[in-house]
Amino acid sequence: MSSTFAIIFIAVAASFILGIKLLGSPKTARLGNLLAAFGMLVAIIATVPLMKGMRSEPVPHGQTLNYILIVVGIVLGLIAGAVGAYSVKMTAMPQMVALFNGVGGGAAALVASLDFLERTSNGGDTSKSFMVAILFATIIGSLSFTGSIIAFAKLQGYLDKPVTFPGQNFVNGLVLAGIVGLFVYLTGWSANTTLFTVMFVLALVFGVAMVMPIGGADMPVVISLLNSFTGLAVAADGFTINNISMIVAGTLVGSSGTLLTLLMCKAMNRPVTNVLFGAFGSTTAAAASGASADGRSVKPIQADEAAILLGNASQVVIVPGYGMAVAQAQHQVRELADELGKRGIEVKFAIHPVAGRMPGHMNVLLAEANVPYDQLCEMEAINPSMDRVDVCLVIGANDVVNPAAREDKTSPIYGMPIIDADKCATTIVMKRSMAAGFAGIENLLFYKDNTRMLFGDAKASLQALVAQVKAN
Repeated sequence: MSSTFAIIFIAVAASFILGIKLLGSPKTARLGNLLAAFGMLVAIIATVPLMKGMRSEPVPHGQTLNYILIVVGIVLGLIAGAVGAYSVKMTAMPQMVALFNGVGGGAAALVASLDFLERTSNGGDTSKSFMVAILFATIIGSLSFTGSIIAFAKLQGYLDKPVTFPGQNFVNGLVLAGIVGLFVYLTGWSANTTLFTVMFVLALVFGVAMVMPIGGADMPVVISLLNSFTGLAVAADGFTINNISMIVAGTLVGSSGTLLTLLMCKAMNRPVTNVLFGAFGSTTAAAASGASADGRSVKPIQADEAAILLGNASQVVIVPGYGMAVAQAQHQVRELADELGKRGIEVKFAIHPVAGRMPGHMNVLLAEANVPYDQLCEMEAINPSMDRVDVCLVIGANDVVNPAAREDKTSPIYGMPIIDADKCATTIVMKRSMAAGFAGIENLLFYKDNTRMLFGDAKASLQALVAQVKAN
């Protein structure tokens, strides 16, 4: 590689690293995203020689480049990305992230597969180091592709429940063993095209089998894990085609995705193995009648009563959840917070790490509604002061505020850190009905003496609250 291109790729790597660093704060996230995107654009232009003589070395293995197809592919990708970004609603962002991640994994698998076929048919380098990278990228990219498609289908509602059957983990283990066996054989003995195809198909099947039994409550973890898989596949591709920017970008995505996965599992007090093999959220039913298992009943409240409680409070904490996203009520939430703020009431937002259907889902929605960043508080920061809060308004959140995580040792979520909404003087829970959250278990918060249930669509209920607060 010429020194000019080496410098370009180093600059691109720096833009990726700085972009991820800026993504760590809501105030700089937009700039970080743009910087990383610009770096990716530069990497594409530098990788594909659009003009003859731009690179000093020949194209690997004597391949020829069809510049028209390359340009057409880039343009189509840009159009698809732009249409998706502008047309997909913020509530559907988790689905789009899962779909885009699957496309990335599939692309990485195809690159590795084509490199395998080219090397084995044209006498390219088939040393063990290259074969390990090629086969690794094929396996990881393939299962990330199909796994992400299943995650998309679950988030979109096409697959409502986890799919399980007796001996499922054993069957999945056999498939995985077959993939590992073929990987070892293709690396150490013979680069057989037929066996490679079998391994490719098994990896696709394993991606489906791995995600199908996982419940909706674990989708944020699954998306993060599959995202890290895609990054690792891209890094392996970069090694095989000698592309520094792909190695750096893939490694950053793989490592950051892995760390995020572990952090979210820690926030749920569950190991990754339990997420992948536990079929969480598939067996326990919750009460939907308004009465708990021990006979306690909920205490409904009307919008005018809730407005009085909010208007007389000194401190209000709002806990957003997926129900807010479904109702697209983030703008009404901000309007309510603004109205309370005009009356000298301190308003904060308590954000649980796994609220919603993807990492940072609530942060994205509230940022879209221009909620000030300094009002957003992470769970660890807000919990110590929850017992001094006058009113906690829970909007469409369920499992992340369920006291069963502290009180019921038999609960599937026991030990999971939650936002301590039940410790506030009064807790108002906004829900459409008594239906369970994705964990599929009864929420003990609904039956607490200090809890009031405001039933109805979140957007309509918030509009009524805003009107009542203004009138009082």
